[in-house]
Amino acid sequence: MEKVRIDKWLWSVRIYKSRTLAADEIKSGKVRIGEHAAKPADNVVEGQVVHVKKEGFNLEFLVKKLIDKRVGAAIAVECYDNITPESEMNKYKEWYVGKQGVEMRERGTGRPTKRERREIDTFKGDRFEFEW
Repeated sequence: MEKVRIDKWLWSVRIYKSRTLAADEIKSGKVRIGEHAAKPADNVVEGQVVHVKKEGFNLEFLVKKLIDKRVGAAIAVECYDNITPESEMNKYKEWYVGKQGVEMRERGTGRPTKRERREIDTFKGDRFEFEW
C-alpha cells in the first residue's frame, strides 16, 4: 500500500468519527496536505504533513504509517506523529482548564436532604457570596 485517500486515512486513525465527517471537513477547506488544500480523493503518503482545523484548534500530523481500515486507538496513535506546535497545544490546555465533569451522587441515594445540602455548600465554600 503506497498511498491512501486522505478522508479514509483521517477516519482510520480516529481524527474524525466518520469518513463522511472527514470528507465534509476536507471539502470545507479545513484540511491541508503540506501547503495545498486537500480534496477528499487526494492521496496521502508516508512522510507528509497533514494540517487539520478542528473545533478551533490547528492540529498538525506527520504521516508515519498508511492504513485504510479503522483500528483501535492504541494502534492508530502509532500511525502518525502529532507535531502540533507547543503554542497551539497550550491553547487547548488553557481552554480545557476548569472544565470538569458533572458532579454525581451514588446511585440510589436520591436527592440531598436540607442538612446534606448545607454540608455540601459548606464543603465547597461560598463562591458566589455577594455583598450589598
